Amino acid sequence: MKNLMITGGAGFIGSNFVRFVLDKHPDIFIVNLDLLTYAGNLENIKEFQNLPNYIFIKGDICDEALVSKMLEQYEIDTIVHFAAETHVDRSIQSPSKFIEANILGTFFLLEAARKAKCVRFHHISTDEVFGELSAYADAFHEKTPYSPNSPYAATKASSDHLVNAYGQTYGLQITITNCANNYGAYQFPEKLIPLMILNAVEGKPLPIYGNGKNIRDWIYVDDHCEAIWQVLQKGYIGERYNIGGDNQYTNLEVVDMICLILEELRPESQFRPFSSLKKFVPDRPGHDYRYAMNINKMKSELDWQPRYTLLDGLYKTVHWYLDNMDWVDAIRSKKDYQTWIETNYTDRKESKK
Repeated sequence: MKNLMITGGAGFIGSNFVRFVLDKHPDIFIVNLDLLTYAGNLENIKEFQNLPNYIFIKGDICDEALVSKMLEQYEIDTIVHFAAETHVDRSIQSPSKFIEANILGTFFLLEAARKAKCVRFHHISTDEVFGELSAYADAFHEKTPYSPNSPYAATKASSDHLVNAYGQTYGLQITITNCANNYGAYQFPEKLIPLMILNAVEGKPLPIYGNGKNIRDWIYVDDHCEAIWQVLQKGYIGERYNIGGDNQYTNLEVVDMICLILEELRPESQFRPFSSLKKFVPDRPGHDYRYAMNINKMKSELDWQPRYTLLDGLYKTVHWYLDNMDWVDAIRSKKDYQTWIETNYTDRKESKK
């Protein structure tokens, strides 16, 4: 692997992966392709702009001609495909955008990779393609049948099938990873963890869907980046790997942990106790109860396991947001963000626990 194309590299996980590769493997040349939709942000990657082994190109993965030109011009040997619409709540309100980006975008990218020949194609996917788990059911494994319950999950499931089909039909050198909920630095502030951190320090309500008992497997983004790298280095072509943090907590428990961390870091705040800001709001449609990932394959075959507990990762995440309010303010000043928060949270009525 010498020349690496990262799609969606100005987004949350993508920009962290760009940072990981440039820091750990400076001999690799990176081409970062991102359309800069609402979640893509040049502020996430501005520190790399003058590096000799990095270039950013604003472009659409649906533009097969552009992608093909880039593959040839920069002699790309590996594609890591992050680019996607990812927010379940947004997919409920605007599913067509998810079909275009996640299904058609992946198709056009695969077509360009197929025609370029000998390109390694790694696809980033989600645990949500497997549907939901009951409280005591076994965690998802690599052969769990797909059962997506939201437009977002359905489009990611579709893209997974496309990637696998291109491996089987055309011999494209593919791998797929399905990952649990990520959190960490540079995450768009409408997502649960950054939203709770920022609302709490500003004394705003902490909106929690339903009764807050939905369970997620949480992984710190640095752990995810390391896992992807292990798959690129040691993963078997044509295989899929589940990635998770071995951290299963309810949304309410996550919010309570954030509140406790802020109690320690902001003892002078007039909004303490932060837990008093919690507000239960009507649940979203089709809200899956529980996700959990069996990561034994990653552990046994690729010698990887997460390094961060949820508490350790949350401490680092809270510190980062408190120290980077300029980044936060730049994003929250955009009209699209303000409109979304009002539509999805502010306009909801408080619900019973």
